[in-house]
Amino acid sequence: METAQSLLRAAMSMTDEVVATRLKLLADDYQRRAEKASSADAERSVARTAARTEHDWSEGGFAG
Repeated sequence: METAQSLLRAAMSMTDEVVATRLKLLADDYQRRAEKASSADAERSVARTAARTEHDWSEGGFAG
């Protein structure tokens, strides 16, 4: 995410339109990748928690 923001700042300061456009596209790509990675990390965390909870229940770890 930080890389995307740096690229976007650089693009905004460019006077060459072609270079600025390419930097903006690159910044967008970095941001999409960062968001996708963050989402995948969250999904893995939820899956780990669910697996632990299921294991605890099957082992009788939770008393009701």
